[in-house]
Amino acid sequence: MSALIETVQRNQRTLRRFQDMELRLIGARDSATFFDSLLAHLPREFGLASVNLWLDDSSPLLGDLLITARLHADVASNLKTGIEVGQAIAELCDHRRPWLGRGVDMTQAAREALFGEDTPPASAIVLPLSTDEQLVGYLCLGSDDVTRFEKNLATDFLERFASIIAVSVDNVAHREQLRQLGMTDPLTGLSNRRCFDERLQQEVRRATSYATSVSCLFIDIDHFKRINDSYGHAIGDRALAIIGACLRQHVRLGDTVSRYGGEEFVALLLCDVSVAVAVAERIRKAVAVAKLYDDSGERIALTVSIGVAACKPDRGEHDSNSPEEVAHLMLKEADQAMYQAKSDGRNRVALMQ
Repeated sequence: MSALIETVQRNQRTLRRFQDMELRLIGARDSATFFDSLLAHLPREFGLASVNLWLDDSSPLLGDLLITARLHADVASNLKTGIEVGQAIAELCDHRRPWLGRGVDMTQAAREALFGEDTPPASAIVLPLSTDEQLVGYLCLGSDDVTRFEKNLATDFLERFASIIAVSVDNVAHREQLRQLGMTDPLTGLSNRRCFDERLQQEVRRATSYATSVSCLFIDIDHFKRINDSYGHAIGDRALAIIGACLRQHVRLGDTVSRYGGEEFVALLLCDVSVAVAVAERIRKAVAVAKLYDDSGERIALTVSIGVAACKPDRGEHDSNSPEEVAHLMLKEADQAMYQAKSDGRNRVALMQ
């Protein structure tokens, strides 16, 4: 009887832990929290050797989620994508049923897809993740205990857990989509002013804490009012979209590019001022040769003036300023440098010394 009571109590504790995990996943407010809970917290909480997740990034919603997700390296390494990876895993799960067994008994393609060159776990279970009959991914739980996921294990409870995860993936993807819509300029596809201001504060705080360099570009289209007045707002919108594309092409991963308002754009670059000036020059040259045509097929000249400023945490005049004040000052200096470029003749880069 005591053994039975102990078993019941242990099962109740496990059930509560799973319920806590489910609430944590369902309530995740952003992708980083969700993936950290699933790929980092879950294995710690339940003593698993590994947790790997494959998501179908061919789905536009999930593809956007994965593009915008900011993940730690250890979490990102356990998140898999790609159609070939998904096909290799799908071979294990016939008719979308869970696969259980020893890791070494997986097909070679599935082992490589899930674990790469790492040694597979002693035992594992692969769970399809579906919502409304649509497959969104696969979850693989691995254990160092060869008996933990034996083939005769009842999977009802874990399949229910998988359904919760699938719904949670869908929830967080929709939340991120709504957040991005609220932070994105619909015409250019760049982030908007609100997003840039938040990112500026974050990066200046980071630069202040770790003594790294951050630079800012303030970009303004030359004679934009003349373009609108002469050719119409549709051509003006096309000019904005072209410049947005030029900006995206000439900044690095991790940099932030935004439409700040009207014909103004800003870029936050994680580099020192010399690199920022070089990036600004590449943008200026790319815009100058961009192909903008009117309705009759005539090419319209398009140029920008760019101001550059940098945040250096070791600058003496910033020592007593808060990160918010430093961010405001850097943006103001970039704006002033842009007006200097306008004053010097437009279609040029000016640096705020």
